[in-house]
Amino acid sequence: MAVWSRDGFMAFENLTEREKKILSNLIDYYIATADPVGSRVIANKFKMGISSATIRNTLQDLEELGLVHQPHTSAGRIPTDLGYRVYVDYLLKPEDLTEKEKQYIKKSILKQGRGVNEILGQTCRVLGDITNQLGVSIAPRFEQGVLKAISLIPISGERLMVVVVVQSGLARSVIIEIEADISDSALREVEMVLNERLAGLTLGQVKETISKRLADLSGHGKLIKLIIDSKDRIWTEGRSEDIHLAGADHLVQQPEFADLRKVSDIIKMIEDGRVLSDFLSQAVEEGLIITIGSENKFKEIMNCSLVTSKYQVGKVSGTIGIIGPTRMAYSKLVSVVEYTARTITEMLSGMDDKKGKK
Repeated sequence: MAVWSRDGFMAFENLTEREKKILSNLIDYYIATADPVGSRVIANKFKMGISSATIRNTLQDLEELGLVHQPHTSAGRIPTDLGYRVYVDYLLKPEDLTEKEKQYIKKSILKQGRGVNEILGQTCRVLGDITNQLGVSIAPRFEQGVLKAISLIPISGERLMVVVVVQSGLARSVIIEIEADISDSALREVEMVLNERLAGLTLGQVKETISKRLADLSGHGKLIKLIIDSKDRIWTEGRSEDIHLAGADHLVQQPEFADLRKVSDIIKMIEDGRVLSDFLSQAVEEGLIITIGSENKFKEIMNCSLVTSKYQVGKVSGTIGIIGPTRMAYSKLVSVVEYTARTITEMLSGMDDKKGKK
């Protein structure tokens, strides 16, 4: 369910059953209140049948293991990133969604007549609203898709639209500049050759090998050369255009972001959609991923956690998820993200089925 961590595994191996229970109770209480947790609170709140002094000694042991720490000498304790890692990997019990919550997610996302980008835009809004975190959705990575067809459509004397369709039914278009008018017959000939030689390859393979695959062509050399020279634009989607975000206002309401400079740093990173998109897409083949605090490679979100999951459109996949403080309700949020990813997969697969029947 989460990224495997050697440090987390070693810390978990060293825990007694009592330590596991106290750590779990401490994190649950801290997530709910944002207040450092003392031994007396745990004793009174969770009725463990052991004394406050015993809990205090156990908390000291957990602190020596690096799982909790005291922000101030006289304060209670809060989880460390390693403490959260042990919690989500080994102690977390996902909370089932109610039928009402499931229906809300479905009805909000599964509306007829919407394209992929509209669905993903609505998805991140739903994720933000239902979790009170920052919702994120990323369009499918076209480089993984297998080319079904390519079309060349003249739109003016000096502009040509290149339409790329992958086997999942998704399509993207790029406009390139041409030197002069090209006859319809010449376009159809080049289009036919491109489909004969490139269809069946992934877009990533096309981008890497197109020069060799078209090197022996003699006719229509200028157009062929233009298509080869434009390979970075035609076969690679612009990542900054394919990321959707909603709910930044939710971050401001979290105690961890009372310092608006922290929110500002996050927003600045988000504004460069390509950076965040590439980061979130790295683990797109691994299902649900929970990335905690210092595990993030960007300093702007090192006090945040990310809960992300992939969705599938045929053989092409994308990512959805949430970003929020490390003190988030993981047990509920992992269920929300997983269910939403499944819903999108079913929705987009249904769209593909309908296309195939036409």
